[in-house]
Amino acid sequence: MPTVVLMDASLSMTRPVSLDQGSEELQRKNLAVAGLTMLFEHMASNYRLEFTSLVAFSSLWELLVPFTRDYNTLQVVLVTDGSLGIGKGSLRHSLQTLKQRPEDKKFPLPFPFPAKLFIMCIASAEELQMTDTMDNLEKLLQLNGGDGQIFTMEGQLCLKSVQSMFGRLIDAAYSPFHAVLRCGNLTSDVQVFPRPEPVFLDQEVDPLPKHVLTDLEIVGFIEIGDISSPPVISRHLVLPIAVSKEVDDVGAGAPEELEEETSANQQAGKAPNFCVLLHGSLKVEGMVALVQVGPEWHGMLYSQADSKKKSNLMMSLFEPGPEPLPWLGKMSQLGPISDAAENPYGEDDSRSPFPLQPPVKRSYAQNVTVWIKASGLQTDVQKILRNARKLPEKTQTFYKELNRLRKAALAFGFWELLKGVAELLERECTLLPDTAHPDAAFQLSHAAQQLKLASTGDSQYSLFEHNINPMHTDFSGGGVGV
Repeated sequence: MPTVVLMDASLSMTRPVSLDQGSEELQRKNLAVAGLTMLFEHMASNYRLEFTSLVAFSSLWELLVPFTRDYNTLQVVLVTDGSLGIGKGSLRHSLQTLKQRPEDKKFPLPFPFPAKLFIMCIASAEELQMTDTMDNLEKLLQLNGGDGQIFTMEGQLCLKSVQSMFGRLIDAAYSPFHAVLRCGNLTSDVQVFPRPEPVFLDQEVDPLPKHVLTDLEIVGFIEIGDISSPPVISRHLVLPIAVSKEVDDVGAGAPEELEEETSANQQAGKAPNFCVLLHGSLKVEGMVALVQVGPEWHGMLYSQADSKKKSNLMMSLFEPGPEPLPWLGKMSQLGPISDAAENPYGEDDSRSPFPLQPPVKRSYAQNVTVWIKASGLQTDVQKILRNARKLPEKTQTFYKELNRLRKAALAFGFWELLKGVAELLERECTLLPDTAHPDAAFQLSHAAQQLKLASTGDSQYSLFEHNINPMHTDFSGGGVGV
């Protein structure tokens, strides 16, 4: 998860801190620099694959160190003394006028991407609580979804206390994840990057976090074609510890050069390593390894190529549960081919046992309307309008689609949709050309009236079983009537 460091460079950061007599005078910004230096040195030793951007800000801002790539998920570290400023443009004023801001000047939080926000205060908690500073900083976390933490200095403001505070940040967000990868009697010490986050199950009443274990057990292998492109909750790079230590010795180079050095294939041959062997085997055989990362929680290991010359061993985590991929069935019921009465892939690998067929054959003949996305609803409305413009030739199709939409809207309690479609039909009626068939205007007006009656929700016309039938006119045969 790449990191954006926001360094407060306002005038209040130059305030001196009281130290013992005779010691060198330090400003709050000096403490911030010391803390960030500690963080960057830790990342240089343990998180060499982490990308970091540094932004300095006061009333204006300046990008000091840019990213080299684009990312979907970020980790934001705000370093400040907690001074909120005075007057228009200050953080205090911005939070007070949050709901009065125009559309083109919205408050930057919440971020338009998933992000954790860590606020490092070059101040003590007591100092911040003397004013409304702590409440405003907590509001920043709430605006961003609450994912993050506020850190304050303990005791006297000095180098030791700022290093202690950044040490707590490192423990919370930047501690490397070391694990043991096992397959039978073969093992390898690995580092998983980025660190896997705890997962909460939505279906549980009082969910507890599920953590990835440090003992990763390979339970089997399966062809890439059988597992296809499964839904995953996160992706991670898996590095042998020996390789990751060599990465630490590479030096500060371009990210592309660093990735080339971390490629497992380029480390092969230097020392026997099961992780390197596994990576090469999966790449050559076109298979993935199913790995158990916790109780009833699995993932897969596979080779992913960044270019023609380099590839990495990756681990993707499935949703926790006994059956994360329905077409494979329960993970506990998978077994080796040798246990089967006959080869499920055939003697010449011409077939596959997957996807598993459900024991009960489901019927998909029922015409059930479901709008998961706005585009689906828009398609159904446009279909009605297309048939409306071809009346009277498409009369039967027009009323069929109209009744289908009407029943779905009534089932969902979507009264506004019925009224909106009625207004669209009335508009289509006014736009009919002079050459249009007279029956078209009658049918459109009739359908619009029936939808309006149904949209009230309190008449016989809003009954679910009721259907809107075509209006009989002199032009379509029979007398005028409903």
